[in-house]
Amino acid sequence: MTPAGTDLDQSGLEILDRDECLALLSRAAIGRIVFTHQALPAVQPVNFAFDGANIVIKVSRTSRLATAASGTIVAFEVDEFDTEARTGWSVVAVGPARHVTDPDELRALERLPLQTWAPGERDRYIRLRPELLTGRRVPVRDLTASA
Repeated sequence: MTPAGTDLDQSGLEILDRDECLALLSRAAIGRIVFTHQALPAVQPVNFAFDGANIVIKVSRTSRLATAASGTIVAFEVDEFDTEARTGWSVVAVGPARHVTDPDELRALERLPLQTWAPGERDRYIRLRPELLTGRRVPVRDLTASA
């Protein structure tokens, strides 16, 4: 059930405020980054860290993501769904992505709990600063009423 006073969009999904979006973003481990590769949209799953203000991922310097997602606007999405309960949430962050090159900033990022899952060397950090942050939740429904 949706709590009283909760804002819903036209589809009946609960609209999440910025603080809740940030809280959900901080507890997720895997997300999807959306960027442009050879003039086409590309989506890549990545593990990441959230430092309270920025999404941080570690990539190989030769990856398509490293070359495409620097100095550009990207989207980043995290979600969680319970298919049996038919509920879940999704948060989308949109903003500029950039390679981190400042030595002090790199030292700070190296202290984040970010261990890459993919094999191979990951030697570049990309930082995404969310300028637009939106979230939706599928409200919990009484499934016995429709049975």
